[in-house]
Amino acid sequence: MLINWLCSLYGDQIPVKELAERVASYVHLCTLYWWLRPFGCGVILGGYDRDGPQLYMIEPSGVSYRYYGAAIGKGRQAAKTEIEKLKLSEMTCRQGVIEVAKIEIEKLKLSEMTCRQGVIEVAKIIFGVHDEAKDKAFELEMSWVCDESKRQHQKVPDELLEEAKSAAKAALEEMDAD
Repeated sequence: MLINWLCSLYGDQIPVKELAERVASYVHLCTLYWWLRPFGCGVILGGYDRDGPQLYMIEPSGVSYRYYGAAIGKGRQAAKTEIEKLKLSEMTCRQGVIEVAKIEIEKLKLSEMTCRQGVIEVAKIIFGVHDEAKDKAFELEMSWVCDESKRQHQKVPDELLEEAKSAAKAALEEMDAD
């Protein structure tokens, strides 16, 4: 409903920054009044508009920041540490997803990567921070918004997701061998 109203207001798609600010304001509003229940979760909001690809993380308090890469949930600190090592602003989406999935072994420049390379990097990080002894099994699912997806939110193609999983598992085995 909000999106439709904003589309009619702007006469076009709402800018990602504006959407993030409005969602953050609503989340923050729920922390101010005793009769409203605060949100107990964070939100990662991404989109593609005239200003290019953008990623925002909205915290349960209603605070919103823009990132090149973000993590929420169990293991977020370990994932954030790995994401910060990557140069996401220099990679394409594909490069970043693949590299993040495997966990960075050498200094990467994610902002220079393609979307495909990005998918692989994301998979490396996810597999790298997963502790099989403590954590439950998981199924890796990824989506993206980039030129390759015609700037629309879509699931990462299955063949690329499998490539990312394989690269991440290979990187883990290589790290374990060392």
